[in-house]
Amino acid sequence: MLSIVIPCYNEEESIPIFFNEVEKISQQIKHDVEYVFVNDGSKDNTLSCLRDLHKQYPNKVRYLSFSRNFGKEAGLYAGLQAAKGDLVTVMDADLQDPPELLPQMIELIETEDIDCVGTRRTTRDGEPAIRSFFAQMFYKLINKIGETEMVDGARDFRLMTRQMVDSILELTEYNRFSKGIFSWVGYNTKYLSYENRERVAGETSWSFWSLFSYSLDGIINFSEAPLNFASYIGALSCVGSVIAMMVIFFRTVMYGDPTSGWPSMVCIFLFVGGLQLLCLGIIGKYIGKIFMETKKRPVYLVKETEKDNV
Repeated sequence: MLSIVIPCYNEEESIPIFFNEVEKISQQIKHDVEYVFVNDGSKDNTLSCLRDLHKQYPNKVRYLSFSRNFGKEAGLYAGLQAAKGDLVTVMDADLQDPPELLPQMIELIETEDIDCVGTRRTTRDGEPAIRSFFAQMFYKLINKIGETEMVDGARDFRLMTRQMVDSILELTEYNRFSKGIFSWVGYNTKYLSYENRERVAGETSWSFWSLFSYSLDGIINFSEAPLNFASYIGALSCVGSVIAMMVIFFRTVMYGDPTSGWPSMVCIFLFVGGLQLLCLGIIGKYIGKIFMETKKRPVYLVKETEKDNV
């Protein structure tokens, strides 16, 4: 069986189009196909669409509906937990992930010694230039400072074996960053490239600032470099202040000049104070992640499934 996991947030317009397109492709697949839709607290009629779809295809379409919006990472995790297939793929409902790649992905995973077939975009046509720039900078940065390599342009759209999915589910952390988790668990992965596609319907829920915050979570979850940076800044500030005090002391002893330059001293104080706040902010970000992990809160809460709609 092939399980298709689809996290959804306000996708009432996209779901019928997505289902019809994937159904056409499924005719080329010899596997049985199950759809696992995850309604992530949508505010439109996404849940009603999923209920209707399940009524039409009760043996093929399953769904989970959260009690509120928990984020795409929670939706991915819930979908992977619910998937029953020997092969599992993750797709977006907006058809930015081309379903026509599925037959090729299945063939690759069954004929080659690989555990995962991932996808990556070769272009970012249609995206705002500033978003594309920062996305490229993120991948360059995370691959330099992190221990887990992440492929530039890689999508969540990938086909995985049951063994790989089970390994991912063993990582029960609350603060999740799937792109990093997919890489961290290892397994042999091959990537297929395709050109960027626009959404077929609806509007994206990802703003620039939400993507920026998401990238910061990725850096913090998979790198200790920010903590090391804070330590280096503190050490350099201490060394610099000691050198400055020595210079002032010897100048006063040798030349008898009074120490002057209060405006410059104020600027230095403000600069050092700013560095201290920056370092405290970095440390606080890590402590906040630790705090959320120690609470042991569930990643998501399910309010309704297809079993409640019998």
